[in-house]
Parts: sequence; structure tokens; C-alpha cells
Amino acid sequence: MTAGERGAVAPLRGKVAIVTGGASGLGRASALVLARAGARVVVADRDVQGGRQVADLVDGHFLACDVSDLDANRALVEFTQERYGGVDIALLNAGVATGCGVGDDFDPERYRRAMGANLDGVVFGTHAVLPALRARGGGSIVATASLAGLAAVPFDPLYAANKHAVVGLARSLGPALAPENVRFNAVCPGFAESRIIDHLRGMLSEQGLPVIPAEAVADTVLRIVTGDGTGECWFVQAGRAPEPFRFRNVPGPATPAGV
Repeated sequence: MTAGERGAVAPLRGKVAIVTGGASGLGRASALVLARAGARVVVADRDVQGGRQVADLVDGHFLACDVSDLDANRALVEFTQERYGGVDIALLNAGVATGCGVGDDFDPERYRRAMGANLDGVVFGTHAVLPALRARGGGSIVATASLAGLAAVPFDPLYAANKHAVVGLARSLGPALAPENVRFNAVCPGFAESRIIDHLRGMLSEQGLPVIPAEAVADTVLRIVTGDGTGECWFVQAGRAPEPFRFRNVPGPATPAGV
């Protein structure tokens, strides 16, 4: 990406972004969109070859990173600060498929791997990047959840569980961090183009279910980053315009009895 291309449309000019899981799929598409909007991007992934290719495309930097490791998240933030002087945006996108259920096919190692990437990676990433965002006077964190974080997923309940956790984290941290000018939101795609749906492609084709282009999710990430909302969970679904999901009529502790 040339300096001219970076400066043509640049709502994020002067901003620095971290993208985890940036070597492919939604992370790759988001890194490209954020860079096109003017941000300097650090790509993080376990896939060294793919990550370096994306970093070259966005004229950015790459760091090999296992997001399930807290120290690796801290090192990623430090690396970004050393290269660009700070951090303004963190897209905590890295994730994996579960690969097992809770019955006879339960595999503790696969379970821990999925929870480590999909939930710990968001928690650890948030913990690591918060001091850097505070040092800049605020910033934006976007966590990649899933439509599986908003609906039941009988064929993969553990994936649904960790994605529901990310949704709960976004809804809770949004208002909690607002006084510090740190916005926390989630993006919740349906079946989107990424490695995580590789084992589902046959089923999707048989049922005639469309696969959402990764660019549609990336464009939604940009809308979230350049917007002013917090604590929102934006769904991205084929045939519908992306928007924050409305959590309607959830009973609260202050609801009067009988109402």
C-alpha cells in the first residue's frame, strides 16, 4: 500500500492498530481495510508466513503471537509501541474451531485450545492493551465474537459458549471502560469466509447457505472503530445490513414484581 493510497481516504490517519489472527480470513481483510483507512497496522498470528505477507501488503509489521499466552499479548503491545509509539485500536480477532463436544467426543486439549484462543485471547489482549490505550487518552477495542454468541449452536455448544462469553464481555466492558474513553465492542459474523468454517463448507453448500465475504465483516469492523458506540455487538449476516443486536426485554434486578 503506497503513501498515496493510504492518504486518499483516511479517517484513521495517525492511528495505530493491532490485529490478532491477521494472517488470513477476517483478520487479513480487516488489516487491509484499517490500513486503507489510514491506520498503521501490526499483524499478529501464529502463521508466520501468512502474517508476514499481510504485513507487507499493509506496509506494516508482523509479530508471531499465541494469544492464549498472556506474556505474548504483553509483548505484542510493547512491540507495537516500540514501532509506532502507541496503540489506538485493537482488533482481537484470533480464533479457532472447537473440534469436540461435551459427550463421548470431549477432548480436554481441544477444549482448552479453543477456550485459550477464543476467550483467553480476548481477555488477555484487553488486559495487555488497556495501559497503552489509556496512555493515548482512549481508544477502541473490537473483539470478534460470532452469531454463535447470540444464538444456540447445538452442533458446537463449546464454540457457542466461548463466543457467548465474548458477547457478555463486550456488553459489560463497554460501559465499564467508557469513563476512560475506551470503547469496547464485538462483531458477530455468521458463516463468514475464514479457515474456521473449512469443516462446515460441505454442510453449508448442501443447505444452500451463503458464505459472507470477509470484506463485509472488515467493513463492519471499520464502522465500529470509526463510530462512537460502546458495549455493542454488531451482527453481520447475509442478506441483512449489519447493525448492533438489540438485547430486548432482558429482566433486571430492579424490575418490580408482577410487571
